[in-house]
Amino acid sequence: METPFRFKDFSIAQDKCAMKIGTDGVLLGAWTPISSEVYSILDIGSGTGIIALMLAQRSHAETIDALEIDEDAYEQAVENFENSPWGDRMFCYHAAFDEFVEEMQDEKYDLIVSNPPYFSSNNASKITTSRETARLQASLPFEELLQGVSQLLSENGTFSIVIPKEEEITILEIAALNKLYPNKITEVKGTETAKVKRSLITFLFLQKEIERDLLILEESRHNYTPEYKKMVAPFYLKL
Repeated sequence: METPFRFKDFSIAQDKCAMKIGTDGVLLGAWTPISSEVYSILDIGSGTGIIALMLAQRSHAETIDALEIDEDAYEQAVENFENSPWGDRMFCYHAAFDEFVEEMQDEKYDLIVSNPPYFSSNNASKITTSRETARLQASLPFEELLQGVSQLLSENGTFSIVIPKEEEITILEIAALNKLYPNKITEVKGTETAKVKRSLITFLFLQKEIERDLLILEESRHNYTPEYKKMVAPFYLKL
């Protein structure tokens, strides 16, 4: 059996999950802005539960719900929540997002986060592993994601997402159709000379000037930048 991945305040078992702990999830969990006004959080496509657990550590939210369609990943997230110091605030639902949205029509969340699947279904024929299947956008198209978020987000709530840089324009257009507007965009690249790989974006129902910045992860191989270290230091044992 795989040894659980240990963070400072919690551990993540991930032996049943196609999507293992990766930089995208950790980035989203550490970067997402959380105000003291956040009482309820929803993590869509929770996988191991890593993002929900990071947000539990960072907030006093009374309700932290997670949603996972894959049965093995769902069971693993439940186990990780129960074994954490915040188990009494955390709950994982085993359902598809459209079912969940329909069921929770009257529920509103102050903060919604998602590290969504991002291989477009055009690449489906090349997909061979369960990790790649977990990344297949067909399982949760951006249109369905943004439409659902617009129904579940509280009036002054924030939606936070990590996506490949090349999907940024598409997601901004789909978000605007659902009256969600970017508030902050952080571009992420591995090193100073690398291409921008990811965009971290927060959305609000309010249109305002977009705050933009850049995050570089490494100065050289395994030598992390002070900015990235500061962001993830509350979580990683060896930072």
